[in-house]
Amino acid sequence: GGIRRAIRGARPRHVIGVPAGLVLARTLAIPGQRISSRALARICEQGAARAVALERPDAETEAVVVFTSGATGPAKGVVYRHRQVAATVGLLRAHYRLTESDSLVAAFAPWAVLGPALGITSVIPAMDVTKPRTLTARALSDAVSSVNGTVLWASPAALANVITTQDRLSEPQRRAFASVRLALFAGAPVPRASLVAASSLMPNAQIRTPYGMTEALPVADIELSGMPAPAKTHGVPVGYPVAGVDVEVAVLDASGRPSRVLEATHGVTGEIAVRAAHIRDHYDRLWATNRLASTNPGWHRTGDVGHLDPDGSLWIEGRLAHVIVTPTGVLTPVGPEQRAITLPFVEQAALVGVGPPGITTPVLVVVITPTTRRRTRSHLLDADRTEQLRQTTGVDLAAVLVRRDMPVDIRHNSKIDRSLLAAWAERVLAGAGG
Repeated sequence: GGIRRAIRGARPRHVIGVPAGLVLARTLAIPGQRISSRALARICEQGAARAVALERPDAETEAVVVFTSGATGPAKGVVYRHRQVAATVGLLRAHYRLTESDSLVAAFAPWAVLGPALGITSVIPAMDVTKPRTLTARALSDAVSSVNGTVLWASPAALANVITTQDRLSEPQRRAFASVRLALFAGAPVPRASLVAASSLMPNAQIRTPYGMTEALPVADIELSGMPAPAKTHGVPVGYPVAGVDVEVAVLDASGRPSRVLEATHGVTGEIAVRAAHIRDHYDRLWATNRLASTNPGWHRTGDVGHLDPDGSLWIEGRLAHVIVTPTGVLTPVGPEQRAITLPFVEQAALVGVGPPGITTPVLVVVITPTTRRRTRSHLLDADRTEQLRQTTGVDLAAVLVRRDMPVDIRHNSKIDRSLLAAWAERVLAGAGG
C-alpha cells in the first residue's frame, strides 16, 4: 500500500535487514542491493582492513528518511538533515534530562533507533513491534529488569494491554518497575485512566505524554498531574511547547478550512503549526505536499487541529481531515470522544460525520466494554445509553453505533481510522449492513 509506494519512491540503493525483512523487500519489489544483518560483522571487518578514509557529512547533508504511518493519509518519506537530527537528539536529552546512566525500554520500534543516537542502552521487549497490543506486562517487566530500565516509551495500545495483563505479574516482576523514573506514552490520545493505572504500576516514574509527529518530536509535553478531568475539556491537553518550539494556529472558517494566516490567539480552534530547529527539512519527492505543509515559510503545518488556552498550553482536538462540518458549525472529534469513554460501558469511541459536506450529521461509533455487552444483531445502541452519550458528550448525536473493535493504524494500533468508520456508518444507517 502507501508505505510500499513511499519506500520505493525513495529509490534506496541498499536495503539492510533481518532475513524475513529482506524477503518482504523482495516481495514488495523495493529496489536496492539487499544485505542481511547477519553479514554486517563480516562486512565491517573487510571495511576496516581497507582503511579507506570516509568523508564526514556536514550539517546540511541529508541524514535520514523517516516514513509516516499512513494512518491519516498517504504514507510519506520525511527527510531530516544532520543538523535537524542533532537538534532532535539535543532537545530530547535536555528536556528529559537523559544521561549515559539511563537505559531505555522502547516498546515502540522507532525509539529503539533514537536510543543509540542518544547514547543510552536500549532494549525492545519481547513483542511483535508491528502489533503494539501484543506487549504484555510480563514482557515489559522482563525488559525493564534486563537493563535496569529508567526510561520507558510505549503507545496507548501497548499500555492498554500491559494494564489488562498486569494481574499475571509475579511480585519480583512487579518490583522491577521501581527502576523506571520516566514513562512516556504517545502516538494517539491517551485516556487519563490508563495513565493513572500506569502510575500505580510504576510508582517512582513521572508519567508524561509528549506531543509530536514524524515531522517534529517533541513539540509539547504534559505530566499526568497537570491534566484536567475529561468532562471539562474540549480536546486532549498536551502541555506547553518545549524549549525552542513556537506553536500557532490557522483558524478554521465555517466550512472547516484553515486560514493562510497563523496566530497565537487563545481559545480559537485551527490547524496547528510549529516552528523549531528540529522540524523536518522536507518530504521526499512530494513537491505538492511540501508546498502545502510549508504554506508559511519556516513553519510546519501539522494537519492536527486544536487550540491554545489562556496559559499558552496546547490542546489537540483531532485531525483536520476528520473535522465535521454540520449545519450549526464546525465540530472536532477528540473532546466528545474523551468524554464518552468516561462512561463505564464505553471502551472506545470515535465521532464521525455522515452525509454531504456542510450538512453532515455527527454519529458516535463505540466499542462496548465486554461486561456490559448485550446480545443483539443491530448495530444501533439502545435508546437509554444513546441518550446518556448525548448528555455526556454534549453533542446532538444522530445515532450511536456499536462495533466489536475499531480499525486502527499499523504503527501505533491506537489511531482510529475515522474515514473508514464514517463510510461504514453511512452504509449501516442506509440499511446496507456492516
